[in-house]
Amino acid sequence: MANIPANAPKRDTFLPYGKQWIDEDDIEAVVRTLRSEYITQGPAIERFERKVADYAGAKYAVAFCNGTAALHGACHAAGIGTGDEVVTTPITFLASSNCVLYQGGTPVFADIDPQTYNLAPDQVAARLTDKTKAIIAVDFAGQPAEMDKLAKLARDRNLILIEDAAHSLGADYKGRKVGTWADMTMFSFHPVKHVTTGEGGMIVTDREDLYEKLQLFRNHGMTRDPRLLTQNDGPWYYEMQTLGYNYRMTDLQAALGFSQMDKLDGFVARRREIAARYNEAFSAIPGLVVPRQHPDTNSSWHLYMLRWDERTMPGARDRAFDMMRARHIGVHVHYIPIYRQPYYKQLGYTAEGCPNAEAYYRTAMTLPMFPAMTDEDVNDVIQAIQQTAAAIFRQ
Repeated sequence: MANIPANAPKRDTFLPYGKQWIDEDDIEAVVRTLRSEYITQGPAIERFERKVADYAGAKYAVAFCNGTAALHGACHAAGIGTGDEVVTTPITFLASSNCVLYQGGTPVFADIDPQTYNLAPDQVAARLTDKTKAIIAVDFAGQPAEMDKLAKLARDRNLILIEDAAHSLGADYKGRKVGTWADMTMFSFHPVKHVTTGEGGMIVTDREDLYEKLQLFRNHGMTRDPRLLTQNDGPWYYEMQTLGYNYRMTDLQAALGFSQMDKLDGFVARRREIAARYNEAFSAIPGLVVPRQHPDTNSSWHLYMLRWDERTMPGARDRAFDMMRARHIGVHVHYIPIYRQPYYKQLGYTAEGCPNAEAYYRTAMTLPMFPAMTDEDVNDVIQAIQQTAAAIFRQ
């Protein structure tokens, strides 16, 4: 049992780190689609794609059944294959590097910036070789990576730049919305993300050639487009022109996502309010490190990462984790460095060259952060962290 202070209150219900917010408008949008002629491969898909593309400022968008499928599609469209290397971060979800393995490529992990926890451009540059085909930048916790520097690296070396923006819909970098910096940008619509379709993902791009490849890939490599057919036997005719997958999104998902997009700016504003309250409450507590934002970024705050100073108290994060969970507050850790996973160890990966990622992993804790949190919920988290820090650091 965790050593909880004697005066520490325990919540009656468990507070998760993330959660969707579905209202009656969202439910009605799905019901209307259920009553319509199409529940898959219908017009709701294109409407949702157009809405996200317009929001992000991109020309094209291709919806997928989930974010991992979308990243797989991006790696396929980038032409990644056997012998190709792709540089990415180890502090991310598995999909950011697994998508390279799916294509037969080799992920190469570069260390993170110790302040922002994003992929460090200088570390990327140090890992580029003649085999490098692409860079996958991850906008960790909602803060965009330094996309101008990464885009220059990609241009100078004729590389494809993919932005894994699963965390950063609604954020901007140097005054530009996420979705306009990379060759392809992926958004995720998992329930803990900024807007949800249940499961879902999307790639936005300004390049027509990539757009056409993505469309083929998500639909069995199949097309009916007369412009692309090698022959045409009649109105029933279709061709499989590449090896693709059934990665399609349904109209039910798209209808929910379209409705959710109307609430995105409000959701992001609430996340920023919560982050500001956390920062104010924790920034003056010895032993705690609040997230630091790059001056050119405006985060959409998918996650709030609080770090515990292990130099002051070794194992502080682990003790704090147990104490917070015992109070029914669903803290988490994002993420275990990918090279630590057994599958990657079998492939020969180690922590070599990633000291910042290792230091981050030992000390980071994710706090609850989602728009449906009440002020009382936020107060519960703040009080619990304050009392936990006092107990651990004996203030």
